[in-house]
Amino acid sequence: MELCSIASGSSGNCICVGTDECHVLVDAGISGKRIESGLNSIDLKTEEMQGILITHEHVDHIAGLGVLARRYGLPMYATPGTIDAILHTKSVGTIDPALFHEIHAGEDFTIGDMTIEPIAISHDAAEPVAYKMKQPGKSMAVMTDLGIYDDHIVEKLKGLDVLLLEANHDVHMLQVGSYPYPLKQRILGEKGHLSNELSGRLLGEVLHDHFGTVFLGHLSKENNYAELAYETVRLEVAMGDNPYKGDDFPMYVAKRDEPSELVRF
Repeated sequence: MELCSIASGSSGNCICVGTDECHVLVDAGISGKRIESGLNSIDLKTEEMQGILITHEHVDHIAGLGVLARRYGLPMYATPGTIDAILHTKSVGTIDPALFHEIHAGEDFTIGDMTIEPIAISHDAAEPVAYKMKQPGKSMAVMTDLGIYDDHIVEKLKGLDVLLLEANHDVHMLQVGSYPYPLKQRILGEKGHLSNELSGRLLGEVLHDHFGTVFLGHLSKENNYAELAYETVRLEVAMGDNPYKGDDFPMYVAKRDEPSELVRF
């Protein structure tokens, strides 16, 4: 299995996950041109994707969806609430409703030789989910856009080999920054985004002796930066009630404007 972040940040998200036999995108929140360029950098093409897994309807996750739908006719997988919200989003243009495949949190489905499990998350969208991709003895997940996590989320993320996890903001930077007060409250709320500190605490709860790689993703451009997210998450892991330290496993910060490292396992 493999994972590569084509782009990850508050301004646009697109992740490529796959196996030797099939690849899919998780979200298409950047232009079709940037998606194609990112895929080309790992010797893939947009037309080779066997589907797009959509987490939710916010523009930083669907900005390029209409172009991909019209140009390539790629099947798109999303919850009923997300599909309805996208079909009512004018900015994506016309999308053939027949391209959508309804999926439901907690119900596995398959694409190629991957089993995919949608996981319900807490975010201010119609019916948002994260995704866990599985093969026998291997698994990875893309977990962003959640204001809080609970025991259910922790259980779903245990035993992973690779995890792309949200580390959206530094709480202090957000609090003293230029965002309007209602927006700050939204981001800090239970349906907002995970802070660096919460990201580190969640990671500390799901680490295990055979854990592979973590990517920190969906960083805010205004309220975070890569080095701060990296060091804060490492510190939270080291301070947590677990036997691990932040340098016991590879950790990368997914880049905003270019593909990240490609991880195979």
